[in-house]
Amino acid sequence: QVYKAHVNWLERALYSFECACHPLFSLTSGTSRLDYLRTENRAFYLALYKHMMFLEKRGCPRTALEYCKLILSLDPDADPLCMLLLIDFLTLRSREYQYLLQLHQDLEVHRNLCLLPNFAFSTALCHFHLSQQEDVDPEESEKDRQKADQMLEKALIMFPGVLIPLLDLCTVQPDARVSSHAFFGPKSQIGQPPALAELTALYVGRTHSMWRETAVMFWLEASVKEVLRRVDAKDPLVDDCQNKKQRYKCAPRNIHRHVLLSAIKEATSSLPLVRSDHQPVKHNITDYKLWEKVSLSRNILRNILDRYPLKLNCITFYNFEQNDLSLNDKCVLTLKTYTRCLIFHP
Repeated sequence: QVYKAHVNWLERALYSFECACHPLFSLTSGTSRLDYLRTENRAFYLALYKHMMFLEKRGCPRTALEYCKLILSLDPDADPLCMLLLIDFLTLRSREYQYLLQLHQDLEVHRNLCLLPNFAFSTALCHFHLSQQEDVDPEESEKDRQKADQMLEKALIMFPGVLIPLLDLCTVQPDARVSSHAFFGPKSQIGQPPALAELTALYVGRTHSMWRETAVMFWLEASVKEVLRRVDAKDPLVDDCQNKKQRYKCAPRNIHRHVLLSAIKEATSSLPLVRSDHQPVKHNITDYKLWEKVSLSRNILRNILDRYPLKLNCITFYNFEQNDLSLNDKCVLTLKTYTRCLIFHP
């Protein structure tokens, strides 16, 4: 009952936002932009996100995916809610494998998606599922399987700290050789930079159910054995991936904001301890500061008028129809004039 009440109020909030939209503002065009730095837009972002997660929990991943695309389209450059960390999960749930692969191809050059664990593993999983489809040409299926093997091995080499937590959540006991090896052992998790540990915990906590299938687990096992062979053979790719980990020094604020909104305990426990909330932005854009100053001047003038009433002919009022003075300046000038009258007309 509480869940239904939450959904009801959330739908009312979205309806209120829709009524307040400009007639030329179109959510379906893909060209509408909303700056998250503005306080007024923030509630709309959060309402869309909450509604999207409700849809996913109600078994509507395809609709939730469209909402995810919508949120991303409102500010694709800044991505304030970091929807790129979620879109792969909804794509896999919706079985829209080609869309995720095309998105990865389009954004890889500009956004370096290969540095995100969710894209590294999810794109490999997409190729694997495409290779398992029965209505696909055998040659295409074989190409997808080879591509899946290559991408999964590269993902495991780049993010070895994903394997053991993933197997734990899937209730799978790793092989003794795997758990005792230095590459996948506890050292791989302890030695991760905090930002990378946050990303891996988020991915494992969100998508571990995707890896529980028997066919997927056998495929993962074969890839892990191949990775161990390449590590023992001192493959140059291993050293190259280890050097890239130096880039994960500090996670940006939108990733922290996304982790808080996700409420995934594996990820929230890895957040850095800070005194302030991560959800607000550091530099707000607001139009209320000028009016706060004007209100302050008005309050001061009103208090003086209440305490020291004067005859109206004692005050020289300025012409408030002048366009070269702001409202704040006019209040200040009136205050100065009134103070002068207090001095010469006791």
